[in-house]
Amino acid sequence: MTENTAVAVHLTARPTGFPDPAGFTLVRTPVPSPAPGTALVQNLLLSVDPYHRGLLDGGEGGFALHAPMEGRAVGRVIASRDPGLQEGDLVFHREGWRTHALVTLGVDGTRKLRGHEGVPLEAYLSILGGTGLTAYAALTRTARLREGEDLFVSAAAGGVGTATGHIARLLGARRIVGSAGSAAKVRHLTEVLGFDAAFDYHDGPVAEQLAKAAPDGIDVYVDNVGGDHLEGAIEGLREFGRIAWVGGISMYNGDRSPAAPRNLFEVVHKSLCLEGVLVRHHTNLQDELEDFLVPHLRSGRVGTDTTVVQGIEHTVDAFLGMLRGGNLGKMLVRLDS
Repeated sequence: MTENTAVAVHLTARPTGFPDPAGFTLVRTPVPSPAPGTALVQNLLLSVDPYHRGLLDGGEGGFALHAPMEGRAVGRVIASRDPGLQEGDLVFHREGWRTHALVTLGVDGTRKLRGHEGVPLEAYLSILGGTGLTAYAALTRTARLREGEDLFVSAAAGGVGTATGHIARLLGARRIVGSAGSAAKVRHLTEVLGFDAAFDYHDGPVAEQLAKAAPDGIDVYVDNVGGDHLEGAIEGLREFGRIAWVGGISMYNGDRSPAAPRNLFEVVHKSLCLEGVLVRHHTNLQDELEDFLVPHLRSGRVGTDTTVVQGIEHTVDAFLGMLRGGNLGKMLVRLDS
């Protein structure tokens, strides 16, 4: 890649089932110049997320074929005709999956980063980014976790899962249980991240393993998986328990309209609350999230929890690796600055 060349990832074919790398391509174009009211950003970090899988199928809000894909990114302004942005500013925006982007402050989520001293850049796309904001909203607004309550989180070694564990501990959760997809991830949850218990969902029915990990039941479930995890959590929840449903990664590459959990009526029997979480409804919490977490990031009590892949040419590899569960924490792509 030369200094005057921009590179973007394009989708060239709709996937059937698990995405094929052949359905993506890198497209090189001249670096654009900012028009009045816009700024040119050179991207430094890109986010690849589970929700991108659904966008590959097209439809309303989905990715167009033969056009740049989009995602959360952090970059530095290198030229500006936007009065609110100056050269050198660090910005968060949603024109990722590319090396350069034209953005406008306040449009499509574009904002200047507060630039907290002692906080690594990766934090702004992990625990201070959409994943952390999702976890914070799920716990404080949707499930309203209270001090002394017990929590179960699925896909606990992923981006939202690790953030949920950190934030729940800071909020005073009594016991935190996680599920993950390998023995190594289970060890990471208990030995590194401080979960009280964890299990590999391949080792047996979720409901049975959860009952062993939390024999007295749970109060709150943060669901990143759906399917048998949701069913198992409903069984393990105490009366008046709450479910914050963030995602359904178990359904992303197949039937996205599965039968409801067989025990769904337990929501009535136990007076449970089940509510979905979309981070775009909680962007007003960004400053609150940062004020809450930055002191703990500076002290080292909370980490960024990221897996970082180098180079725009490896963006698709990072994305597919994340869908296969090949990451600990948030999967990011670092670009040459």
